[in-house]
Amino acid sequence: MEQPQKPTVVITGTSSGVGLYAAKALIDRGWFVVMACRNISKMEDAAEKLELPRDSYTIRLLDLGSLDSVRRFVNNFRIMNMTLDALVCNAAIYMPLIKEPLRSPEGYELSMTTNHLGHFLLCNLMLEDLKKSTYRDRRLVILGTVTHNPDELGGKIPPRPDLGNFEGFEAGFKDPISMANGKAFEPVKAYKDSKVCNVLTMRELDRRYHESTGITFTSLYPGCVADTPLFRNHYPLFQKIFPWFQKNITGGYVSQELAGERVAMVVADPEYKQSGAYWSWGNRQKKDGKSFVQKVSPQARDDIKGERMWDLSAKLVGIA
Repeated sequence: MEQPQKPTVVITGTSSGVGLYAAKALIDRGWFVVMACRNISKMEDAAEKLELPRDSYTIRLLDLGSLDSVRRFVNNFRIMNMTLDALVCNAAIYMPLIKEPLRSPEGYELSMTTNHLGHFLLCNLMLEDLKKSTYRDRRLVILGTVTHNPDELGGKIPPRPDLGNFEGFEAGFKDPISMANGKAFEPVKAYKDSKVCNVLTMRELDRRYHESTGITFTSLYPGCVADTPLFRNHYPLFQKIFPWFQKNITGGYVSQELAGERVAMVVADPEYKQSGAYWSWGNRQKKDGKSFVQKVSPQARDDIKGERMWDLSAKLVGIA
């Protein structure tokens, strides 16, 4: 594939929700987007519906729940002979109603694999591509969530995230082990734990590589996108009430479009070139809400936990 004369970004989870609208916002800024997703036909339909210009994106298969799929995606990207100027780790799964853990092809619990381990491998592999880019302002962005942080209102609702001493990581997440702390399976906690690992990953990338590479590593919480397809596996009543609650009670609601615009800002705008930052917004519903660097949760700012998470994750994905 011929290299587009535009900065190029890979975004995971682009067939709907925040990832789709982040792709649109970056295309509107003049970027070329590699749409990395599980469902090619769904992505094609979404791109057509939004009338995305065909010369501004390409669609490539990526299932973050399979480490082999991650490796194939990276190999295929390199075959295209394109440079990489930014990487956005956006995709996530949330399955609050399941009773037993689902497993990746490697046998790991699926939420942790898709949300953290798949992205961890992708970041480590594509870091080499980012290093080769001559673009003036290379960035790697990982999506966060308020639920990773028990210090915030949205994170106080139980179960709280708890990585323990990474007993599940040490055990290789093999059946019957499914949780980071080695305890009984809780699907909501599995999601929250994986998002803590996302923030730890960003902070470790910053600590290990920012100074030597000049790459900016950041995370963000764009606001509560209460009508995102992330909640498609929840009760239908929840899907109806939750957006109303966030709009009228908490004031935390933001639209998919605004959340996507905020992701694009963190990827491309000069004022977000602060490596190691976790960006959030005041007055989250308002387009003119001011962004600020927010303090992450106690677990996510624990550098000892970060280093241990990194080493154990590297072993699980086969790059240690």
